Amino acid sequence: MPRPRAHTPARLAAAALAVIDRDGLPGLSMRAVAVELGISTMALYRYVEDRDALEALVVELALSTLDSTPPPAGPWPGRVTALVRRLRTTVGAHPAVLPLTLTHRHRSPSVLRWAETLLGVLTEAGLGAEERVVALRALLAYVIGAVQQEHLGALAGPGTAAIASLPAEEYPHLAGTAETARALTPAAEFDGGLTLLLNGLRRP
Repeated sequence: MPRPRAHTPARLAAAALAVIDRDGLPGLSMRAVAVELGISTMALYRYVEDRDALEALVVELALSTLDSTPPPAGPWPGRVTALVRRLRTTVGAHPAVLPLTLTHRHRSPSVLRWAETLLGVLTEAGLGAEERVVALRALLAYVIGAVQQEHLGALAGPGTAAIASLPAEEYPHLAGTAETARALTPAAEFDGGLTLLLNGLRRP
């Protein structure tokens, strides 16, 4: 009987995700994951071909809780909003993994199922083939950008405070807008931007 492999793909992904959550994406390396697992770097290559394959495992683990169940029947903007909010919640739990989702989204069953459901809703809404392409990519780009802004440049952070303190005579619009922005919650900012995007997808 062959000996069972000591480190399953799930365990490799968990170790890599632990490294990213602790040290950020720049800290991810085959050596760092091997240390996390308590094995040598060369031993790690017996379980995963290279870093690219390891990244794919991490993306799927980070997004494995993404709910792709079709939302209840109703107006399509509300159904799309429900799906997009789910994606925000899931990727927001591990924001450092976000850049990897762009290059490995086609290898993640969880992302593919979510995208299939979203495209079904957009099809039922009457969007044409090209419109669905643009809508899907625009919504993905919005979520990725919004989550990055929330975690790297939050409205409640020092950057907004610095902009709000700019001389009003030189930056009247920027300073005034920043002052208002400081009171916005992350959810209000996200939902407000999503509403604007969905309004642009509505048919005249």
